[in-house]
Amino acid sequence: MTFPMNTWYVGCTPDEIDSKPLGRRICGEAVVFYRPAADRVAALEDWCPHRGAPLSLGFVQDGKLVCGYHGLEMGCDGKTVHMPGQRVRGFPPARSFPVVERHGFVWIWPGDPALADPALIPDLHWANNPAWAYGGGLYHIACDYRLMIDNLMDLTHETYVHSTSIGQKEIDETPCTTRTEGDTVITSRYMDGIEAPPFWKMALRANGLPDDQPVDRWQICRFTPPSHVMIEVGVALAGHGGYDAPAQAKASSTVVDFITPETEHSIWYFWGMARSFKPEDAALTAQIREGQGKIFAEDLEMLERQQKNLLQWPGRSLLKLNIDTGGVQARRVIERVIDAEQAGTGSTVAEALTTH
Repeated sequence: MTFPMNTWYVGCTPDEIDSKPLGRRICGEAVVFYRPAADRVAALEDWCPHRGAPLSLGFVQDGKLVCGYHGLEMGCDGKTVHMPGQRVRGFPPARSFPVVERHGFVWIWPGDPALADPALIPDLHWANNPAWAYGGGLYHIACDYRLMIDNLMDLTHETYVHSTSIGQKEIDETPCTTRTEGDTVITSRYMDGIEAPPFWKMALRANGLPDDQPVDRWQICRFTPPSHVMIEVGVALAGHGGYDAPAQAKASSTVVDFITPETEHSIWYFWGMARSFKPEDAALTAQIREGQGKIFAEDLEMLERQQKNLLQWPGRSLLKLNIDTGGVQARRVIERVIDAEQAGTGSTVAEALTTH
């Protein structure tokens, strides 16, 4: 197993299950998400105990998940409750998964349900906050989830992969620093007195600021297990304090990255950007979302081709440079969590980290 199980992952977004059940593989488990009521979410193993049909091809009726093959009805606990003309209450139940709808996402716990504590879901201070706006999306990427973490914890690739949007030579030229605080790995880079790249020039204009003046730019990447990366990014007009500049002198935001393993070689990548300037401007939110979506699409081909190379030449070692420190430290945290689970302690991510 290459990923923790006793932890919360983003399984889907609420809009994905508003009209019909959704089938999705999470950490190797076939899952069907659905709404038994408008204000509730449920998740079962995507398997009908009658003939093994995927329940995700069914529909919801009167709070029950109805198999689309022969009409067998399932309760939220996975037990069969009805089938036209048949006796099915003695069927073995399908597995049910703990799920919570919070912060605009549907979270799933794929491990031991007895350990599922909703208090362990990350606290997203910007979610449901009128002072912030958020826009995001979802990509399916055929790569190991740890390659995505490596990518996000080392932003020097922006100079090359994202040369027309957020990349610039100063990223390569400016050293980054990495530190670990408990279970959090933080990689920071500060670039002072530089020209803003195209994406940030757009953001400056959107915030009513000039785009032809030198800026101070920052990138602060924070990894937390099992696979979440939040990146504080922004630019401020030079000479106003950089990261600490007042709101009227900068454009800044938080890049949101929730990486959910599908299999050992594929992921569901929930991406987005939360910003605290012009939150009421829906057109700006859409514009940033479109631009960010194109940026992340540029990563997709690189990661998938990288994964293919790694599978073709499994015996080759990868070189590690100082820019890789954030990803290396994040992998060490992940390994610690997995080791605790495989040792049979039944630990959650939080427990595993506090006991090492």
